[in-house]
Amino acid sequence: MNRLSNRSGRTLLALISLALCVIGLRYVLMPRAVQAQARATAALKDNAELARLHDEDQADRAPANAKDIDWKVVGPRDKARLARVKELYTQNKLYTGADYYYAAMILQHGAAPEDFLLAHEFCVVAIIKGKNDKDTRWLAAASEDRFLMNINRPQRFATQYRADPITAPYRLYTVDEGVTDELRSALSAPSLAKAKAQEAEINKQ
Repeated sequence: MNRLSNRSGRTLLALISLALCVIGLRYVLMPRAVQAQARATAALKDNAELARLHDEDQADRAPANAKDIDWKVVGPRDKARLARVKELYTQNKLYTGADYYYAAMILQHGAAPEDFLLAHEFCVVAIIKGKNDKDTRWLAAASEDRFLMNINRPQRFATQYRADPITAPYRLYTVDEGVTDELRSALSAPSLAKAKAQEAEINKQ
């Protein structure tokens, strides 16, 4: 009886030891798996084509006064860049926060409300992926404003101006004054007072 008891005890101890080993192995391997995933994420490189498209987009808008831009030349370029960004998006070739930001900037220069809404969503993703800087936060606000403006709703962050007709002075588009300057500041947008003052500066150019 004692032998049987001793044998059962040894078996039980062996099983307990095995279980502890398995648990310990899981704790050892789990951080390595997490680290490997982090390394893989860090290894992602910005899409060079998106960076180039973004730089070209900004170069076409180099004149300080938007009225000096030759839209007969820039317009077709914008359309081509927009189409290419949408292709890259549907092909899952946006990898990093910078990629989403570059794509959002090109979408911001699209033509349809859906372009501006997608630009806003891309900014959210860019921030989640680590590109949480002033430029990205501002574009998140500006793309939402442009979307609202193009569906004839008041903007929220006071980033959008409109000349209607194009030869008329620029005016700050209608603003939802229920939005606080604190919220605007969190998205790197100007206070309402600064936005109104900027209207005069824009028309001096």
